[in-house]
Amino acid sequence: MNHAVLPSVIHPVILCGGSGTRLWPVSRKSYPKQFSALMGGESLFQASLRRLTGPGYGTPMILTGAEFRFIATEQLGGVGIERADILIEPESRNTGPAILCAALKLAETPDALMLVAPSDHVIRDTATFQAAVAAGAEAARAGRLVTFGIRPDRAETGYGYLELDAPVEGFDPVARDLVRFVEKPDAARAAEMLASGRYLWNAGIFLFRVGDILAAFEAHAPGLMGPARAALADGRMDLHFFRLGEAAFAGAQDISIDYAVMERAKGLTVIPLDCGWSDLGSWDAVLRESAPDANGVATRGPVTAMDCEGSLLRSEDPKLHLVGVGLRNIAAIAMRDAVLVADMSDAQRVKEVVAVLRAQGASQAESFPRMHRPWGWYETLALSDRFQVKRIMVKPGGRLSLQSHVHRSEHWVVVTGSATVTVGEEVRLMTENQSIYIPLGAVHRLENPGKLDLHLIEVQSGPYLGEDDIIRYEDIYART
Repeated sequence: MNHAVLPSVIHPVILCGGSGTRLWPVSRKSYPKQFSALMGGESLFQASLRRLTGPGYGTPMILTGAEFRFIATEQLGGVGIERADILIEPESRNTGPAILCAALKLAETPDALMLVAPSDHVIRDTATFQAAVAAGAEAARAGRLVTFGIRPDRAETGYGYLELDAPVEGFDPVARDLVRFVEKPDAARAAEMLASGRYLWNAGIFLFRVGDILAAFEAHAPGLMGPARAALADGRMDLHFFRLGEAAFAGAQDISIDYAVMERAKGLTVIPLDCGWSDLGSWDAVLRESAPDANGVATRGPVTAMDCEGSLLRSEDPKLHLVGVGLRNIAAIAMRDAVLVADMSDAQRVKEVVAVLRAQGASQAESFPRMHRPWGWYETLALSDRFQVKRIMVKPGGRLSLQSHVHRSEHWVVVTGSATVTVGEEVRLMTENQSIYIPLGAVHRLENPGKLDLHLIEVQSGPYLGEDDIIRYEDIYART
């Protein structure tokens, strides 16, 4: 991968929260879109990491929620990044408090540059993006607050806009002064702005010196400074994560950096970007990025499309064959436990679907059948009154907590790999086709001592089978 040469180290700050409801059912609260391989073999988060590592970049700082900390760690390792600073946000308070905490974390080097970027965007032309970052770095070193805007190719109503002024004197010729931020327009206004050539889409990517953004927060959002400083002072290390102080962070205003600082600050510079960008904010955006054929149809997975136009058909389950006949302007997304069929003109309303499902108590609103854990994953194969059958995968070196259950007993059958099983005072090594019974109330543990993934079938029986029926005594992932 080619990277533009940057004059000195830039600290990437990657925003990795969010619930991703607009791409339901593939993106859900338990495993949102930034961690999903929506556009290829690696996740959007991993693609972001690749863009923001290499010559000229320092150790990445990741801001995410507690429920995603082990997923982020695993995916960092998947792209060969062994070290990152992971800050855990106790709850979502929008980008303003998050970015301020990141800046305060870097405050010992006020002249250092920090590049803030979402983790769930697509950027196809990395070389062009790197060149834009290099141009922005020149302006940032001169004390400018830099934002990046996308050259629009359509009258889009789903994005905010940046209005441009003349080129910035003394900087890279692509750098432009920012006149103002513009809220999401209606269709007529969007068409006018596209025709004028003076507007860019707001990409939510920022570059500035640490000292300059801290001064901007002090000037324009001083009410955030106290809670952010206290969240760092009250924070603590948890394994290799840094947990921001819960009470202090909860006291911060829920506000974006745009509203808190950028729309009030003077001397902002915009770097125009034409780099194959998309925020993948809806299924129609995914269709545009999925190389549709001459009929405007894109497919993924086991799919048959007959006489379809302008449609996206995706099957996310290799055993589920999706067939579309005569579809026009339709998104059809099939998963094992949920199917979405929507008119593309209503693609922005998918998040409303999630709210309705949540109100109905449907588990599909937020969770997948496969639940990821720091040691691997599990998925429910069958569930009824008083019994549940699960498939469990434990990674090499993975170890479940030492635990017991109040309401259920369990049977384990090893399918592939090897397992070290503790039940009370007994420790056994088990291999394929061997089984063991875990009595109600027994203190037990499962771990994978081998070099291959461990797969087993677990049969639970009892009057209550909820995940909260766990008493943990020891846990290498600090979940006790």
